[in-house]
Amino acid sequence: MTGTAAIVPGPRTPAVEGEPGEAAWADYVATARQLDGVRRAAATAAGEQARSVAAAREELAGVRERLAPQQARLRELGVPAISLVPTPPEVTESARTMAGGPAAVLAGLRSARDWAEAADDTLAARGLPRLARWPARPRNLLVYGPLALVFPLLQLMVFLATGTGPVSVGALVLGLPMPAVAFMAGWLAIGRLFRPRPEDRLDRTPRFGALVCLIPALLMTAGLVLAMLPG
Repeated sequence: MTGTAAIVPGPRTPAVEGEPGEAAWADYVATARQLDGVRRAAATAAGEQARSVAAAREELAGVRERLAPQQARLRELGVPAISLVPTPPEVTESARTMAGGPAAVLAGLRSARDWAEAADDTLAARGLPRLARWPARPRNLLVYGPLALVFPLLQLMVFLATGTGPVSVGALVLGLPMPAVAFMAGWLAIGRLFRPRPEDRLDRTPRFGALVCLIPALLMTAGLVLAMLPG
């Protein structure tokens, strides 16, 4: 028997993908990337829309807080309630403006807030042009000052009319609590005349007001007492 060499099979070479397979893989990768881009864009749009909705709700609450005291103030000034309700054409126009989605609603609410702020300024300055925006002390002096001078001037007139006597003494005694009365009247008048906006705080300058109300009374009392003393 003639010996023959055994043939050992070598490792198989993997089949090389042809052009159709490579093209299909490239199409798959491109499609996957497009889908991922669409998904990311949709997620971004949804997030922006959610933020716009939240901001619009917050803005709406702020506008309502502004409009409520304005409506009450206008009713106090004699404006009919029917005039404070939007008309059907105004409602239709507003609905058309809001049709652009949450972003359009948010823009409209911000415009409404600006209008409400302008209305606050107008109502605050009603009857007292520009005084509501003055610094607190000069503005309040226009209220405390005249009230502080009322009774001291009355005391002076009584003294000049009656001279030294029981009437003048009685006027001096009655004048003792008058600085406190003038201060309280000024405190209330400032709150009535200079109404702040909802987010602002009205500064009545109480220490300054008390000083303004006290000094004229002290000076007048001291002057009258000296005038009544026997020469």
